[in-house]
Amino acid sequence: MTIRPATVNDLPAIRQCAREAYSQYVERIGKEPAPMIADFEEQVRSKIVFVAEDSTTRIQGFIVFYRRKDHMHLENVAVASEHRGKGVGRALVEYCEATARNNGDPAVELYTNEMMTENLTLYPRLGYQEIGRWSEDGFNRVFFNKRIS
Repeated sequence: MTIRPATVNDLPAIRQCAREAYSQYVERIGKEPAPMIADFEEQVRSKIVFVAEDSTTRIQGFIVFYRRKDHMHLENVAVASEHRGKGVGRALVEYCEATARNNGDPAVELYTNEMMTENLTLYPRLGYQEIGRWSEDGFNRVFFNKRIS
């Protein structure tokens, strides 16, 4: 697997991956989750999207992250359905953490929707600690932090 900056040519695959990863939550949340309605074109142009691809350059997943205040903010991570459970998501999160560490950021912060209950157990297994819950942009979110320095 290779992780590289996304290009505009990757947009169809990124959008498809987001649909695959998040459509299961629409009924639980009552609307499309924020990652399904994100402006991926703007994010790619801002150079904050990275894709994981296999040896045939087929996209397995993607991650969106950027520096915010005094930490790295992990905005979105998604894995194509056929690649789930194969370590792609973990590799993408580790890539974000390594980038933050190399930039001298002391922590990575992220949020998930409270209805994405799988994530509420996943992120603590990856070393993240819950730091709060509140409503933001019309979604009930759970915020996590991981010290990396």
